[in-house]
Amino acid sequence: VQLVESGGGLVQPGGSLRLSCAASGFTFSIYDMSWVRQAPGKGLEWLSEINGGGGITRYADSVKGRFTISRDNAKNTLYLQMNSLKPEDTAVYYCKVRFNGVDYWGKGTLVTVSS
Repeated sequence: VQLVESGGGLVQPGGSLRLSCAASGFTFSIYDMSWVRQAPGKGLEWLSEINGGGGITRYADSVKGRFTISRDNAKNTLYLQMNSLKPEDTAVYYCKVRFNGVDYWGKGTLVTVSS
C-alpha cells in the first residue's frame, strides 16, 4: 500500500487549494478513504471520509461547507478541495486508508495559510 499526497503550499487567508492523494497497492475503488491533518504542536484531527463508490461523504464540523472530498477511481486518486482557508487550517494533511485492519498513511503535504 502506498499513498502519496501532493498539492500543499502557501496560500493567503480566503484562498483555495486542492490536495491530491495517489494510491497504489490495493483495489482503491472498494475502500473508504479519509483525510486527516496535524497542525503544528497539536494532535491528529480527522477531517473527512468518502466511501469506495464516492457517493457517501462525512465531514468534521471544522471544515464542513468549506472542504469537499472526492475521488476518481479510474485514476486511483483521492482529492480534498479546500476553500475559504483560514490561518487555523495550517497543518500537514494526510490521506489514510484502512486495509486489512491496518491504517496506512502517506507522508503528508504541508498547507500554510498566511498573509
